[in-house]
Amino acid sequence: MRKARRFRGKPGGWQVISWALVIAMPVMLPLAIMYLPSSVGAVSAGAWAGLGYVSLFSMFIGFIFWYRGLAQGGIASVGQVQLLQPFFGLVLAATLLHEKVSIGMLLVTVGVILCVAGSRRYSR
Repeated sequence: MRKARRFRGKPGGWQVISWALVIAMPVMLPLAIMYLPSSVGAVSAGAWAGLGYVSLFSMFIGFIFWYRGLAQGGIASVGQVQLLQPFFGLVLAATLLHEKVSIGMLLVTVGVILCVAGSRRYSR
């Protein structure tokens, strides 16, 4: 009987994400089947390409680079960069997609930016 392979030290980012996907599969697979469209052929090629892109690049490969960045720069400092994502998302949505950005969205984003800046300033 073969011995189970054990991680030497801490698992890398790709191993963490891979195991997270394996662990989530028993929950996600029934949900995917439950919400499967009546005709899979009715789903456009663009929708399948979008699903593939989000699954592979945004979620899997993106997390690998995110965890590597956290390991290199430190969780406390690099993790705060993620809090600035709403700001970048609003800018990209307004410029690339011509979406309307409300004043409330801007106020919340400015509040988050101020909190990140304050936490960085007073943590030193």
